[in-house]
Amino acid sequence: MKILFICTHNRCRSVLSEAITNHLSDGSLQAFSAGSQPVGEVHPLTLKYLQEAGISIDGLASKSWDKFESDQPELVVTVCDSAANEACPVWFGNTIKLHWGLSDPSKITGSEEDVAAAFRSTINIIHNRIKALLALDLNALAPDQKIAELNHIAEIS
Repeated sequence: MKILFICTHNRCRSVLSEAITNHLSDGSLQAFSAGSQPVGEVHPLTLKYLQEAGISIDGLASKSWDKFESDQPELVVTVCDSAANEACPVWFGNTIKLHWGLSDPSKITGSEEDVAAAFRSTINIIHNRIKALLALDLNALAPDQKIAELNHIAEIS
C-alpha cells in the first residue's frame, strides 16, 4: 500500500510520518511525503530526532505534491494541526483521505528540553498510529469499516 503524508510545508510532521512508516512497515507499506507549499528543505531538528530514534533519514526531502500527481497512492493522510487553525492542504484524487492532525514540534519555543520533548512526543504518536495501522487487516474489512478504523487511528496518541 502506498501512503502519501501531506502537510503544507513538508518539513517536519509529514516527513516524520514518512520516515517512521517506512521504518516500521518493513516494506509492507510504502510511504512518501509532500507539501502544497514545500519550503525546499527538511527542518534540521526533524533529521536530528529521527536519527536519535534510530530511523534512517536517507532520501528525505521537502517536495511538492505535484511530484505525486501520476503516482496515485491508496491512502492520503494530512497531518496539519487543525486545532491551531493551520490551513491544511487538500489532495484531490480517487483515494482514501484521512486527517491525523499533529502539533508542529518545530514551532515550539522554549528550552532545548522543551523542544526535544515535543519532537519525541510527536515521533511517539506517529509510531503508535503506524503500529495500529500495521495491525489492521485492511483487505478483510468492508469499505466503511476500513474508513472507520483508519479514522479511529487519528485518536491514538
